Amino acid sequence: MMKIKTVLLLFVVFSQTALYSNENILKYLIFRPQNMEVAGDKIALERDQFHVLETFLIKSLQEGSTGKWELKTPKGTVDIRFYLESHLEHHDEYRLNLGRNEIHIKAKNPRALRYGKQTILHLLEYAQTEKKNLPFINVNDWADFERRGFMLDVSRDKVPTMESLYALIDQLSDWRINEFQLYTEHTFAYRNHKKVWEHASPLTALEIQQLDQYCRQRGIDLVPNQNSFGHMENWLKHDEYLDLSECETDCNTIWGKRNRTALAPTNPKSFELMQELYAELLPNFSSKYANIGGDETVELGLGKSKALSDSIGKGQVYLDFLMKLNDEIIKNGKQTQFWGDIVLNHPELIKDIPKNMTALVWGYDATYPFDKNLVEFENAGLDFYVCPGTSSWRSEIGRNQNAFINLKNAAVEGKRYGAKGYLITDWGDYGHFQPRSVSYATQLLGASYAWNYSDKTLDNLEFLLNKYVFKDETEYTAKALLTLGNAYLKTNIPEGNANAFHLMIRRFAWTMQGQYQTKHLNKPGLLAAKEEIEKGLALLHKAKPESADAKIIKKEIEQASRLALFGIDLGLARLDTKDKSTKEIPKKIKKELAHELSEIIDNHKKIWVIRNREGGLKDSVEKLEDVVNYLK
Repeated sequence: MMKIKTVLLLFVVFSQTALYSNENILKYLIFRPQNMEVAGDKIALERDQFHVLETFLIKSLQEGSTGKWELKTPKGTVDIRFYLESHLEHHDEYRLNLGRNEIHIKAKNPRALRYGKQTILHLLEYAQTEKKNLPFINVNDWADFERRGFMLDVSRDKVPTMESLYALIDQLSDWRINEFQLYTEHTFAYRNHKKVWEHASPLTALEIQQLDQYCRQRGIDLVPNQNSFGHMENWLKHDEYLDLSECETDCNTIWGKRNRTALAPTNPKSFELMQELYAELLPNFSSKYANIGGDETVELGLGKSKALSDSIGKGQVYLDFLMKLNDEIIKNGKQTQFWGDIVLNHPELIKDIPKNMTALVWGYDATYPFDKNLVEFENAGLDFYVCPGTSSWRSEIGRNQNAFINLKNAAVEGKRYGAKGYLITDWGDYGHFQPRSVSYATQLLGASYAWNYSDKTLDNLEFLLNKYVFKDETEYTAKALLTLGNAYLKTNIPEGNANAFHLMIRRFAWTMQGQYQTKHLNKPGLLAAKEEIEKGLALLHKAKPESADAKIIKKEIEQASRLALFGIDLGLARLDTKDKSTKEIPKKIKKELAHELSEIIDNHKKIWVIRNREGGLKDSVEKLEDVVNYLK
């Protein structure tokens, strides 16, 4: 009889533990803790207490409160203690203990305390959804990367409204991002350079100061980002700045003929311009860092700096100018970040980079060799970040599989080689046609990986998006977005920095045979992708998101999908011609395609201004209107 009782007791304990298995609970956590222990046989908090606790925690999050409280609930008084312990060892570490009517958090800093409170809210969400009490839980959690950043391109046409930026910052705070950058070429309202920004709806000094304060209140460091060497075409296209160009007329670069994209480092006026810009821009930011860019200087050594490059080496010319910019950043009280791609072409010079500079090692392909490139900066004793991307640009509706692998590799290799930061980049190349919500899946996954990489996060991504981002009880919004984001795979063409839908729009006047991806386009692949997009749209039409941006989400995703479908229609029409060219498409079909795209353009204009300023819209629209005009 005693044996039977013992077996029954063990069965009950086992059943309770299984009932509260870690995986059941972890499914509800965006950020999987480094360590979590669950005592399934002990009840810490009961369901009747959850409403009072949730109300208290939301208020505490908003106020950033610390201290001790005795919170009265229908099931007794809950002992709550939130306090800071700066001696905790790890990045943004917190320790959370749920006991019988006890909630205790000790955290390394106010930001870590915020994360601990968010974890409790997610645990409450688990218990409320699953209709369970909360068991005893101990969490010891911290970030793999000290700096977890997000960079938004605000120079490729889209400059968000202040309301949109505030909403984004709130989202970043919820996703444990502690660094935010706005990639800038010409979209800051510099006093003496109205010619450059007057049609771009730029950010002003006052707006930057307001954003900086809003970020600081949420534990986020707003880092200035001003490209300072390459990607200066929005300055150099104006004749007033022509003499600053490395190539005033076409140079034969690795990208083909290019001009007016890079500053000439041999012209003293180039450095003087950057001195002026830094002096005006940087004081608006409280951050101790500044990103000076310096990527993709493809004209360097082909124009005004050719003689010097031939003499001392193109890499040395690059590094000398970069170090001059670094000195100027230091004079303005900041520390320099720079894109690491160019110096990786000259690895022998990496040892000469000043140790106060931080290299941002970027690569956006699933196959990018973070492991090979990070070791160069580690061996030189430099701080460095890994910088993967959302893969949303040049895609209209996303290239999720590429992004998922890229984000994973950056996290795994970044941790292995001791990267200081993990910066998720979201670019807007060629018209910035993709809407913000197309990046939500990859942005959330990247934020989770920056905290603590786990394969399980991807498995739960659809659930997490519907639960916390879209707030969709039908669960169709995330399903639709993830379906659309992988539709590009159906085309079965080689991977690249664009998918087939975008390539047809971007390369409407060029031969299919001249590009390594488009020459593999085929009707079965395009038709399969079309079917997949239509499947995604059918799911979207059944979705019922209730997030703050729910109304715009469905509209903008449908708009992006329609643009992708147009790209497919154009591709199918071209494949039916003898030489696969747009010119050879029959007039009737051309007219139909022009009408299809004209309607998309009209909607593009309406949707753009919901989240973004009007500046840049004209440039984006013109890229589509060029296609319409070519079809007429």
